[in-house]
Amino acid sequence: MKRRICILVQAGIALRLYSAAAGVAQQVTLDPGRMARVGSVDERFQSYNVEMVEVTGGRFWKPYASAAESAPPHPGLTAPGGIDPSLYQYRPPIDLGNARLRKLAAALGPAYIRVSGTWANSAYFQDSGSPAPATPPQGFGSVLTRAEWKGVVDFARAAHAQIVTSFAISAGTRDAAGVWTPAQAQAFLRYTKSIGGSIAAAEFMNEPTFAAMGGAPKDYSAADYARDFDVFHKFIRRAAPQMIVLGPGGIGEGTALVSGGTMRTVASADILAATGPVFDAFSYHSYGAVSARCGRAGMTATTTEDAALSADWLQRSGKMEAYYAALRDRFEPGKPLWNTETGQAACGGDRWASTFLDTFRYLNQLGTLARSGVQVQMHNTLNASDYGLLDETTYEPRPDYWAALLWHRLMGATVLDPAAGQVANLYVYAHCLRGVPGGVAVLAINADRAVTQTLQVPRGAYRSTLTAAHLADARMMLNGTVLALGADDALPPLDGVKVDADHVDLAPESITFLAFPHVENSSCR
Repeated sequence: MKRRICILVQAGIALRLYSAAAGVAQQVTLDPGRMARVGSVDERFQSYNVEMVEVTGGRFWKPYASAAESAPPHPGLTAPGGIDPSLYQYRPPIDLGNARLRKLAAALGPAYIRVSGTWANSAYFQDSGSPAPATPPQGFGSVLTRAEWKGVVDFARAAHAQIVTSFAISAGTRDAAGVWTPAQAQAFLRYTKSIGGSIAAAEFMNEPTFAAMGGAPKDYSAADYARDFDVFHKFIRRAAPQMIVLGPGGIGEGTALVSGGTMRTVASADILAATGPVFDAFSYHSYGAVSARCGRAGMTATTTEDAALSADWLQRSGKMEAYYAALRDRFEPGKPLWNTETGQAACGGDRWASTFLDTFRYLNQLGTLARSGVQVQMHNTLNASDYGLLDETTYEPRPDYWAALLWHRLMGATVLDPAAGQVANLYVYAHCLRGVPGGVAVLAINADRAVTQTLQVPRGAYRSTLTAAHLADARMMLNGTVLALGADDALPPLDGVKVDADHVDLAPESITFLAFPHVENSSCR
């Protein structure tokens, strides 16, 4: 049997690692054959974003290692309001036909590809075969051509992905009274259908909680959103009745994301109260902090490498989920919960977002949110800036990509309770093993910097352990071998190593997937 088997354990519980008196690691016993089902996730649970600004070309967060010029090539390409322009650099439109990019994205399929972001709020769709003009039409910040959008549709098809997006809401979409009109959205949907594409789901706009930053009219309010959304919703029900309407897509709540900043925000609770229960699924965005870039811009809600393995940092995504889940239960009870944008830190990620150090957050967040019932998580981004799964220049996989691939191959859609006790710095999650009836996969994250933990397990498991020579290393090892692409971009073998003992030691600062193909769990048949 091909051992594509890893362990992810989904429980989101912090387990107490030391005995208080002696500082001795405790042993945790797992019984995968008896783990109970606690829920399920969408088969496209692990998904990703490609920013609209990548598709159109424009200024996006400048990678820390880049010395490229940050100024735009012409005055028509703008950046979101209120942000220091030096934090951005111009990038030409992404080549979505690149063979390596397509191959690596396809390995994560089926998935959703969300093409949205702040820049989508002011992107003009040019419904003709002409090239983009030097300057966008008045009221818009960039231009999306037919050729560029066709590239997205073709890429999604090649990557086994369904498209999620949002619509332009800037001044150019509005009538004389300032009310949103569907003319641009109608042209966009009509062209998508004409080339054999479809939009699986969409938010009306990107992040209405930061409406002004995203190009909405000055002093845009929850009442304004409700008025515009009513026009949008009626239009969508006629033009694309099968599309999942997501919303509201708020961000920056449940944690102090912009503490120290001066940006005016619109509360998600106010938006939901104004719209009523109108969304097909409740969406939100989450970042535990802003990156050092936005720290330079005066926002104090930053984080550090030293805190990257702390319980506070690793559990922060769960706190944000709980905040938005409570809003969902209050205003949209029973609706599915989607996290449509997330990453190491807002504003492009920190320097260590591209290293093994962030893999602890990435996998723990997947485990935590799946255990809480979130149906979809979309990582920002696939390949742009420091938080991309892939290097934006070479498309070489970063540690989070390899982690995503292991999760994809091992963690099925059924979520189990690992029934582990509480031990500090140990995080354990469990799912049914993908593609193996009765099998179970466990993810065990030892975030302790000094103590080895021990799992007591049945014999016959297959172990896949992720480590790095240094936590801030851009290279990651699987069972001691550095992960890298082979000839013609072949993915390396990701087979687990058979465990013949009845226990597994988890080294400090390591992540282990365990696959149990023969435990005959009745919830996994």
